[in-house]
Amino acid sequence: MIEKTFWHPVGKAGDLSGGPHAVVVLGEEVVVWQAKDGQFQAWADRCPHRGTRLSLGHLVDGRLECAYHGWQFDSGGQCLLVPALPDFVPPASQRACTYATQEAYGLLWVQMVPGEPGLPLFAAEQDERLRRVNCGPYPVDASAPRIVENFLDLSHFAFVHEGWLGTRDAVSVPHYDVTSTPTGVLATGCKAVQPRSSVHATGNAMVEYTYEVVSPYAAVLTKVPEAGTTAVADLRESIALFVCPVTPETSTVWIRMAMNDFDSPDQNLIDFQNTIFGQDQPILEAQRPKRLPLSPGAEQHCAADRMSVAYRRFLLEAGITFGVC
Repeated sequence: MIEKTFWHPVGKAGDLSGGPHAVVVLGEEVVVWQAKDGQFQAWADRCPHRGTRLSLGHLVDGRLECAYHGWQFDSGGQCLLVPALPDFVPPASQRACTYATQEAYGLLWVQMVPGEPGLPLFAAEQDERLRRVNCGPYPVDASAPRIVENFLDLSHFAFVHEGWLGTRDAVSVPHYDVTSTPTGVLATGCKAVQPRSSVHATGNAMVEYTYEVVSPYAAVLTKVPEAGTTAVADLRESIALFVCPVTPETSTVWIRMAMNDFDSPDQNLIDFQNTIFGQDQPILEAQRPKRLPLSPGAEQHCAADRMSVAYRRFLLEAGITFGVC
């Protein structure tokens, strides 16, 4: 499964300290825990002895101990102790199934099979002029590709986010350009009239968007409101959507915001994003089929959907099968 070669977010790093913690990625149970040196471990949540979930265990002297027979494993997955045979030295073959991990964007990421793809790129992370805030997790009863496609969609603003990101007085979607990139697709020149484009909006504004799919289950948008329509001068925002595909039809979402506002409390920014995502969630969970259809003719399109169509084509060409049909 090619999806296992991609990096998937499993939680906020700060929430996963210590452990063990049980998570699910691509339909597989994973245990996450933190070794004495601070490095996170992610393993198949299954003891190689009798298959008990390792997430039921405990941390003992920097090792993960299975709750069933007390087998202890070091941070590399090697079994070091079998309590029933205290003098036994476990061979190298007695070990847990381990996965790669790394921290980025305030999240812990897991890669289940080594591969070429790097982490989804969030360029705003390197911009010291921007302040960053994480929102979520949002558990969603929808497939990861459905969630990404909704994030890329302009024409739902006036209906799902009426009075916020859209208005029924301006429902048309002007032409925008879509191009392919090495990691996905890019849409430029997207414009929408928005009554409240952010927590700093002072009224209706024409807002220019750029959307970029940076991996099959992640996308980034930047938005620039017209001058004089926000309380923060020259406001710039970049928002990343990171989706963990839990099962083919369920997901967990994190949103990372970067903006040149260093004064608003974190909670104000999070509350705004909670409101917007809260409007999207019932729509996402009502879509049928839950998996994103990729076959021609499965769903009808119009010219305003060119970014969605390009995203579906990208998934098809990349060989993505998890969360699509």
